[in-house]
Amino acid sequence: MALQDDLTAVQRSVDELLRAVGKLEQQVGDGSRGGPAAIDVRRVRADADHLRESVALLRASAHDPAAAPQKRLDLVTIPDTPYDSSLWTDSDDEGLGARDRHAP
Repeated sequence: MALQDDLTAVQRSVDELLRAVGKLEQQVGDGSRGGPAAIDVRRVRADADHLRESVALLRASAHDPAAAPQKRLDLVTIPDTPYDSSLWTDSDDEGLGARDRHAP
């Protein structure tokens, strides 16, 4: 249960951050009136909202391990046998053009 306790603590911290950003927006402005400080507060608000969404995703994946991204990639075997040369008929050589033409 330590993971759930840690996630709850992180959620509380993010909630406190959002409350503090709200107070800051009231003091400086929310960015709708312009000004350099107001634009910075709007950026902080967006970052705090993004952090809240990220914590929500993390909590959801912690509850449902199937929702977590898979870390193991399936290996694809590439055979050592040469490709059929007829696959490349009528294809342009990279940067050289067609077979009957030569690079300068």
